Amino acid sequence: MNTYRHPRAGFCGGLAERLANSDMLATTRHAVLSHLPYLKLESDVTNVVYLTWLVEAGAAQAFLPAGVRLWQREGMTPFTVLTYRHGHFGPAAAGRLRRVFPSPLQSNWRLYLDEDARGALPARTVYFLKNIMSSLGYALGARIFSDVLPTHLAGRFIHRTDGTLFETLIDPGNGSAPSLACTARRTDSTELSAPFASLFNSWPDAVEFLACQDAAVTHVERVGRLALGHIELPVDLSQVVPLKAEPGAAACSLLDVLPSVGEPFCFVVPEVGFRVLSERLL
Repeated sequence: MNTYRHPRAGFCGGLAERLANSDMLATTRHAVLSHLPYLKLESDVTNVVYLTWLVEAGAAQAFLPAGVRLWQREGMTPFTVLTYRHGHFGPAAAGRLRRVFPSPLQSNWRLYLDEDARGALPARTVYFLKNIMSSLGYALGARIFSDVLPTHLAGRFIHRTDGTLFETLIDPGNGSAPSLACTARRTDSTELSAPFASLFNSWPDAVEFLACQDAAVTHVERVGRLALGHIELPVDLSQVVPLKAEPGAAACSLLDVLPSVGEPFCFVVPEVGFRVLSERLL
């Protein structure tokens, strides 16, 4: 499901595919780095736009390996795409020198796990389906040095705002990234739509559930195991701003296989510090 395909053909694209899909590199990296302290990463991310659709739980469950169960109510489960710009994404130990690191765009696509059936997983754990970045260096870095982030490079990636309107576009080109297009506008309304009101008591409850997580897992096909990553994303719920998708201006390619109900639930976190604390195979 997450084999890497480069957006453009040619020598560089072929080389990137061999590196990104190399089992030998992944096995060597795990053998070496598993005996060393984890290199914590840090970023000052901005304009974190959350788009959440309610999708059929049965269809979503098919994306998960055996023994991992979705959070669901009334046969529906949330599927979230969050997109943001990094702020100098690099090693936390670099301190002020982290300012020399780039600030690529990133989009993370995820499902939410049932806490009552999580087994050895921490509370508030999500399941990563896809990860898309605007930078080849960061995409390959994630592929080579991480099991948790199944990363793809977008052929074209736009994520911008004028302060009122938020526009996001992910065009895969000929690559393996999924596609996304959404335009959402700031609004004062915090009223939940009927489908979301049937799952959450209030707008703040929905935002807290969707935005506040401590860990993420994904299935590592080469070893048939889950990879678990611990993260720190201290979202200040008082700073979250409601958004409303423009009519007919929200499209996501994964919804072709995840039938959804109603329009996406949207909001933006203007800024938040982000840290990757650890990663390991279960």
